[in-house]
Amino acid sequence: MIKVGIVGGTGYTGVELLRLLALHPQVQLETITSRGEAGLAVAELFPNLRGHVDLVFSEPDPDRLAACDLVFFATPNGIAMGMAEQLLSRGVRIIDLAADFRLRDPALWQQWYGMEHACPALLEEAVYGLPEQNRAAIAGARLVANPGCYPTAVQLGFLPLLESGCVDSSSLIADCKSGVSGAGRKASVGTLLAEAADNFKAYAVPGHRHLPEIRQGLEAATGHPVGLTFVPHLTPMIRGIHATLYARLESDAPDLQSCFEARYRDESFVDVMPAGAHPETRTVKGANHCRIAVHRPGDGSTVVVLSVIDNLVKGAAGQAVQNMNIMFGLEEDTGLGSIALVP
Repeated sequence: MIKVGIVGGTGYTGVELLRLLALHPQVQLETITSRGEAGLAVAELFPNLRGHVDLVFSEPDPDRLAACDLVFFATPNGIAMGMAEQLLSRGVRIIDLAADFRLRDPALWQQWYGMEHACPALLEEAVYGLPEQNRAAIAGARLVANPGCYPTAVQLGFLPLLESGCVDSSSLIADCKSGVSGAGRKASVGTLLAEAADNFKAYAVPGHRHLPEIRQGLEAATGHPVGLTFVPHLTPMIRGIHATLYARLESDAPDLQSCFEARYRDESFVDVMPAGAHPETRTVKGANHCRIAVHRPGDGSTVVVLSVIDNLVKGAAGQAVQNMNIMFGLEEDTGLGSIALVP
């Protein structure tokens, strides 16, 4: 059994992680921390976990966390980097679901996240946890940076095109929509029902902090800089991300459907849909899947990729469990076999 601790289990990502781990056949939940809810039963805050999780939230205790085999950080940005060195030195492996270790350049981190990095030496060691790109490195990692939700949907959609060299990588466009749970569980006027319902809006058009993360991943696939316009939108739904991706085809473009099918043939959690399909966010709700369709409108020079995920599962907690399975030599789909919820 893998002894697991969770730091910061009170947000939407935290409760989704608890939901998945509670039924994982190889996991023993040891400790769940929350400074604000210390002493409160987990099932009192999240009644859906009654009968499945009998732990009580506790203050973060380095000794209790050090007794775990793996610690997940489901915390705001800037928390994991303050504890990582201490836990790693005591033999604990870490999966950070925030952004502390996603960017390899500490100056870039400071630019986009507004704080100096507490342990820049670990940025070189941290493995970016997109299994479909970094599986071998994840298997041997002590520290995994779980990807962001937008970056997961966008990278999985663009990777086959960039790896095959069939598109102009200098003018990529990612037009993305997310449900309100992507903003977290904190109180915010913008996510109030009266503000978000019956409304649709773009935000962070001048620059979103997921932009450098996406670029970094795509540049790792191509070996050279990419040009990317990334525009996120908030939609009046709770879960889900829909990424509509555009790229300009080169003259020697391959059969696109075959390209995507070949790239993801052996991937358990990427579903390349039949030619002409239009994936919907509801088909991945609660499941650790990315569904993808590729189109070439009018047989022209533009390729359009549609990529959908549940932002809390494949975009966060589910992908973190997938990474844990890889790190501990388990079958990758262990504990992740749930079917999407429809309706």
